[in-house]
Amino acid sequence: MTDPYKVLGVSPSASDDEIKKAYRNLAKKYHPDRYKDSDLADLASEKMAEVNAAYDEIQKMRAGGGSSGGYSGFNSTGSNDTYTAIRNHINMGNTEVAYSMLQSIPATDRGAEWQFLMGCVCVRRGNIFDAQSYFDTACSMDPNNAEYRNMRERLRTYGTNRGGYAPYGGSMTTCNACDICNSLICADCCCECMGGDLIGCC
Repeated sequence: MTDPYKVLGVSPSASDDEIKKAYRNLAKKYHPDRYKDSDLADLASEKMAEVNAAYDEIQKMRAGGGSSGGYSGFNSTGSNDTYTAIRNHINMGNTEVAYSMLQSIPATDRGAEWQFLMGCVCVRRGNIFDAQSYFDTACSMDPNNAEYRNMRERLRTYGTNRGGYAPYGGSMTTCNACDICNSLICADCCCECMGGDLIGCC
């Protein structure tokens, strides 16, 4: 079994901040976007999955929920623990970490939960059009999931109120204080759907 501390290149006595710093450095180094159209893309993706899994394992162990039998790794379908960690990162505003973790899950294993969480990342980034597409896919894959349907409808209402969606990867032609407030409210809805709270007063 691989020692998660060795994967991150830190000592078991390292502080939480040191572990987080090591993780972020490795996440930048092996981020899938850096290896697009490269012969190293598959290798980088595997390494990113290993780094993500090691960081998750350390987080679990330090929270008292880690296994004493060593590190078992990131399973092929994206484990519930992995998705829980991704939700936590989204709620804490760590969208780049959440995005990297989602990207490291093989395309063949990206089910409804993956689609939903990627939509939540897009909401955080302000990519409302992309978010709606991911939520639609999540709902089509798991039509009985109330959480997915609720978020899709909230986003549709938001888009209707703004008179449409932004183009792919872009922004609306105007941006004012109301747009910023609407974006924050939409992100808060996403957090509340997952048990978090971006804006504590509402």
